[in-house]
Order: sequence, then structure tokens, then C-alpha cells
Amino acid sequence: MNTQTKMMVAVLGVCTLPLAQAQVAEFEEYANVVRVKPRLEQIRAPREECRTEYVQVPIAQQQQRGHGGAILGAIAGGLLGNQVGGGSGRAAATAVGVVAGTMVGDKVQNDGRAVPQAGYQEQAVRQCRTVEAIESRTNGYEVTYDYRGRNYTTVMPRDPGNRVRLRVSVEPDMNQ
Repeated sequence: MNTQTKMMVAVLGVCTLPLAQAQVAEFEEYANVVRVKPRLEQIRAPREECRTEYVQVPIAQQQQRGHGGAILGAIAGGLLGNQVGGGSGRAAATAVGVVAGTMVGDKVQNDGRAVPQAGYQEQAVRQCRTVEAIESRTNGYEVTYDYRGRNYTTVMPRDPGNRVRLRVSVEPDMNQ
């Protein structure tokens, strides 16, 4: 080769060098998974706990008893007893007349209705409170795999199974 041709080849080689460096070979390969460890994250999650208790509450009475008849009966019985008794027995006769008049007047007005008793009924009462709970959630997987005799570890969004697909790229070493 003459000098001019050598010079031309050298210039072409220098000009194509950046193009050769820009090309990177990529291919896919598989590696065996050695270990998969879930990465757990603790999250506070408030929740409501409720329970039902049964309490005794007074019930409203259906029948109301009138007191006017008893009052009028007491007055009439007192006046009648005062008229019947004489001397020191007059006070006792008046008292007996008041009691008897009260009972008769009450019976006449209330038509023999029973005296209402205080009643109670069970009522369900729901009580709730907020409780802080801590939940564990998986936010990824720490995957260790073997590629050509060396172990590598990375974090993945899901468990890859027994094998992991790799994207391998090859670049020339420019430091030679």
C-alpha cells in the first residue's frame, strides 16, 4: 500500500470509531432465582369496633289514673266523719271518713284500674370506638439470582418464580 492509501484508511478508521462505539449489543437470557424475600411495609389503618349492650329503660305507662275522685271523696268523707263523731272521737271519725272517702272516690273515678307499676324493658344500645390497627403489606420482592456463577440482588414488583429474564448488554471496553 502506498502512503496515500494508508492515510485514507486511517482517516476512515478514525471517522468510523464513534459509530462503532455507539453500537451496543443487547440480548435476553435467563438466570436461576436463588431466593425471593417479600419486602413488608407497616401501615396504620384505623378501624371501628362496635358492640351491642342491653340496658334496662323505663317504659311509658299506658293508663293514667285520675286523682280528682280521691280528693273529692276525702273531702266528703271528712265532712261526714266530722258530723258523725262527737267529743274526743270526732277527730278519729273525721280521719276514718277521709281515708274511706279517698278509697271510694278513687274507685268510682278510676273504675277499678290497677295502680300503674314502674316497668322496664331491655333496649339494645350500640357503642363504637376507633382502634388503631397496624397492617403489613408487601411493597415488592428482594430477588437474588445466579448469573454465570455470581449472585445478584434486585427489587422487583412481583415474585418472578424459578427463573428471571435478563436483558444483557455488551459494550467494548474503551480503556484498552
